[in-house]
Amino acid sequence: KDAKTPVFENLTFEVKNGDRIFISGENGCGKSSLIKAILDANQQVGEGGLNFETGGVLEVSDTLIISYINQDTSHLKGMLKDYSAEMKLEYTLLLSLLRQLDFDRTQFQKPMEQYSEGQKKKVLIASSLLTPAHLYIWDEPLNYIDIFTRMQIEKLIVKYKPTMILVEHDVRFKETIATGVIDM
Repeated sequence: KDAKTPVFENLTFEVKNGDRIFISGENGCGKSSLIKAILDANQQVGEGGLNFETGGVLEVSDTLIISYINQDTSHLKGMLKDYSAEMKLEYTLLLSLLRQLDFDRTQFQKPMEQYSEGQKKKVLIASSLLTPAHLYIWDEPLNYIDIFTRMQIEKLIVKYKPTMILVEHDVRFKETIATGVIDM
């Protein structure tokens, strides 16, 4: 769309503690843009932000801690131990959670560049789950994820009930964990 065409209009929603809100809609309807607008308002997009122009109100507390999983895994490089230190995660907990997600121990000794896309997604999911946050925003976390791992993730989410905003096309996953849906 051009810079003058709104990505979305008349969108109103609120996320409360314990909600797991799914954003639904066709490709290109603005799901990822909405997530980026939330991250931008929370100043977690990176230097310079995305400079979204909002007409109306987008309220995101500046003290809100967000754990975000992007669709992109290309930034995962180097060894898990170094990544764990960089992300300030307890290494043994990361390995333990990855094992619960059916991650083979032999992978722990390889650089992440050699991981499959599914293995990289598991690293991002485990890292997010180990990051203390008020809100977890996951953009298509189940891409490349096998059924067993999806079921393990469902169990963890149902058990711990984190507050989440998700973009995910897996209908079964949505039916299992969603407390609300935003149709765009």
